[in-house]
Amino acid sequence: MNLQGLTKLYYSIGEVSELFGVAPSLIRYWESEFKTLSPSKNSRGDRKYTLKDIDHIKTIYHLLKEKGFTIEGAKKELSIQKQTSKSQSELLKNLKDIKKKILDFRNSLE
Repeated sequence: MNLQGLTKLYYSIGEVSELFGVAPSLIRYWESEFKTLSPSKNSRGDRKYTLKDIDHIKTIYHLLKEKGFTIEGAKKELSIQKQTSKSQSELLKNLKDIKKKILDFRNSLE
């Protein structure tokens, strides 16, 4: 599934369901199960999906449809991925801090 050709700011539920080849009702169901998937709505209640929402749906689709996870299994996997990402971000920040200290120390020796 290639999302690179997407250029609009917002997409309707019909457009998103077409992208993934699933019924709009399935996407609404995923919204009820995955609290992190919550597109904004206009004054009429129509969902407006951003590229970030669509990318999140892509991950959910991959876990459920391609990898065969259950809803609960996908929730756990997403939680693990979030924790891993958070840990990697913290590690990267720590490494940058160490690099800065080393460079500062080196510069003080010159």
